[in-house]
This record gives sequence, C-alpha cells and structure tokens, in this order.
Amino acid sequence: MTVPSEQSLPALFLICRSRLRLCALPLQFVRETMRALALEAVPHMPPFLLGVSVIRGQVVPVVDLACLTTGASPMPAERYVTLVLGERQVALAVDDVIGVHSLPPSALGDVPPLLESAEAGMLSALTMLDAELLLVLQATHLIPDQLWPLLAAQAAAA
Repeated sequence: MTVPSEQSLPALFLICRSRLRLCALPLQFVRETMRALALEAVPHMPPFLLGVSVIRGQVVPVVDLACLTTGASPMPAERYVTLVLGERQVALAVDDVIGVHSLPPSALGDVPPLLESAEAGMLSALTMLDAELLLVLQATHLIPDQLWPLLAAQAAAA
C-alpha cells in the first residue's frame, strides 16, 4: 500500500470574498469568523489598517484585505476572519465568508498567490509592521473561476 505524501493530500482553506476577489486562507491560521465589530481608528497607520477592535477581550488590529492586496479604498466590512499569529491575533476585514473547502495541491498549482498583485508600498508597510501576517498571506491564494466546479462538487457531496 502506498501512503500519500503530505504534499499530495488536500489542504483545508477558508474561502472568503474580499470585494470581487475570492481568497483561500489556510485553515491552520484561522481562529474564527464573526460579524464585523466596532472599530477604533489608529492614527498615522497605513490605509489597510482600519483600526483596532476588541475581540474576546483582546485589542486586535483589523486589516482591510482588499485595501492591502489591491490598493482599493478602505470600506466597512461585513465579516472578520481572525488569524492566529503566534501569541497574537489579527482580524481580516472581508465581505463574506463562504466556507471551508479542501483543495488538492494539484488544483493550487496554477492558482496565483494573494499578494501577487499587491502594491509594493502596501507590502513594504506590511513587512515593517507585521512579518508574521505577511507569511500567512503569502500562503493564501486567489480562487479563479475554473476552481468553482471543484468547490461546488465538494459542497454537494458533503
């Protein structure tokens, strides 16, 4: 019997919508999803940092995912996805959380990484502010239209 290698096993991702883009966040970094909470602005921060929010008794920075990855103007979000980054958390502001899906590595081979089209200035600011978040976002993928039949088939089979 052949034991599949870890690299050939499907990986679990949280699929969310950030404006018109669908993103696949590696599930091992996701703590929870929730409706958007009240924000307190933080002066003199990059535009992708919407502010901070109190989540489960902790002050958590909230990052506008679309603003960070495309340079789009910051907008209020419908949902937050909290990510675990070592001992701390960051919340990503997104428009919608679609659900958890497994994607085989073969399906991700031609899928662009989320930060592929991000503006250099945004990436530079993120690198200075939060290298751990940068690493998580580098493992996040955009979901192209051709992957939707696979995701729909998984949802129907579940």
